[in-house]
Amino acid sequence: MDNFIVSARKYRPTTFNTVVGQSHITNTLKNAIKNNQLAQAFLFCGPRGVGKTTCARVLAKTINCENITPDTEACGECSSCKSFLQGASMNFHELDAASNNSVDDIRSLVEQVRYAPQSGKYKIYIIDEVHMLSTSAFNAFLKTLEEPPPYAIFILATTEKHKILPTILSRCQIFDFNRIKVNDMAEHLQHIADKENIQVDTDALHIIAQKADGALRDALSMFDQITSFSGGNITYQAVIDNLNILDYDYYFKATDLLVNQQLPESLLLFNTVLEKGFDGNNYINGLCEHFRNLLVAKDPSTIKLLETSEGIKKRYLEQSQTSEVSFLLSALNIGNQCDLNLRTSKNQRLQVELALIKMCHIQAALNISGHSGSVPTDLKKKPEIKTDEFNKPATTPIQSTKNIVVPVVESKKSITTTNLKTPSIPKTPVISYSIPVDKLEVSDIDIQTASVKRAKDEFDTIRLKEVWVELKAWAKTQKSINLFTALGDEINLKENFELHLQVENNYQSKLIQDERQEILSFLRQKLNNFSIDLVIAESAVQDSKKKLYTNQDKFNHMAEKNPNLLHMLKRLDLDIDS
Repeated sequence: MDNFIVSARKYRPTTFNTVVGQSHITNTLKNAIKNNQLAQAFLFCGPRGVGKTTCARVLAKTINCENITPDTEACGECSSCKSFLQGASMNFHELDAASNNSVDDIRSLVEQVRYAPQSGKYKIYIIDEVHMLSTSAFNAFLKTLEEPPPYAIFILATTEKHKILPTILSRCQIFDFNRIKVNDMAEHLQHIADKENIQVDTDALHIIAQKADGALRDALSMFDQITSFSGGNITYQAVIDNLNILDYDYYFKATDLLVNQQLPESLLLFNTVLEKGFDGNNYINGLCEHFRNLLVAKDPSTIKLLETSEGIKKRYLEQSQTSEVSFLLSALNIGNQCDLNLRTSKNQRLQVELALIKMCHIQAALNISGHSGSVPTDLKKKPEIKTDEFNKPATTPIQSTKNIVVPVVESKKSITTTNLKTPSIPKTPVISYSIPVDKLEVSDIDIQTASVKRAKDEFDTIRLKEVWVELKAWAKTQKSINLFTALGDEINLKENFELHLQVENNYQSKLIQDERQEILSFLRQKLNNFSIDLVIAESAVQDSKKKLYTNQDKFNHMAEKNPNLLHMLKRLDLDIDS
């Protein structure tokens, strides 16, 4: 039985033109060879399986070729090319730094560099996984890398460039390899399948390419595995079953169920996914990716961003026409929040089911509100609120998953949520708009909707004192006895509805100022006049019987009777407030 050679080795590129998905690097290297501008050291870095070592070997073979083609490729026929392909070239040395990372290994390599090539122009040294070298090995390599002989070329390859010393990086030409695109990888797999006479589905190759995550070597390994599994006939279903991948069909079906508010079927579908061995995190991330693809498919100019086959793109286009943008954005937001919660949750299944329940109700909220994520026109109108309705909050019959409450304000163009915290005091009337989940924030609402026609009823001193008694009762029960005392019994009504209140000291003034907003709100509602203002003034007359509130007042009172207290306070460095 012939020895089987895996596709990753059998179809390994031997020329620059056959390297997949790295044209920006191969073109640069070909031009450097053509113009005889080769650097003394190259650093190839990038993810696994993207062609770093392959390009290094192709470069090594090409620069020593005796008959380079007009397209700057190795001829493959000269003695240098043949000895290279047979592994017998004395001008080519490859070192695996993962297992030869000591300073002695590098010193041995440096000793070899001293000898010129017997045939050919260059001696090429490839050091793979160079980031695995020890610091001592790097330092031993520095001088040779900086000033090598004219016939020596070093090609370093690594997947972790950040682990390499800056002194090494500064001595190399750095080439960053990209992840191989899905379409490029699928075309290469199709090319191999044609050579091997294997029947394949285009969708199946795209699934393999997506699963490989930019690494062609991984894609070729999966290709060999599925070829053995399917007996030489690679179908879409064979790839799904063998690689244990969640099919596109699950996400297309899940989206239809969520849009149509079929919650039981959505939960049953999720249960089927769990029974197949997938976890909730895998499912919710795949669903969010599906929603993203639907948003991309909304515009024909962005459909090219979908790295799928033409058949799957067509399905995305069809479903995107039945899915509202507002639904997709809300669902993406919910799915993203679910993904964050899954990392710390002990019951991941519950988190995903809650997310599915919320997604099922998005469409209902949109249908009730009658818009698709934009501010309704009625929000832009100035609501009319009658003055006799100030004793009860406005309500709305619409129930939604998120309410934005905008209290009525007097003249400031800002939104406040401060309300009186007593059942006996009428609450500030509010306007409540029902907005779908995660569609609008408070800043999205036209601030003019919070304005109402200000009431300005007349009242006399008798009515004012009646309300003032109620205010003091509220202050005594809901606030503090100190505020009750500070309000006093005398309140004077001046022009333009200014209320003048005289207090005994600064402490009382500060106490009232702290509660000023709630006091004014109480008075304005009770008197149905939103032009009322409160002016506070301290009494200029010193009352010998005035009450002592603060520690400072009490100490001053005692110090008047016993001046020695002042000396004691200073000598002992005491603090009155403590």
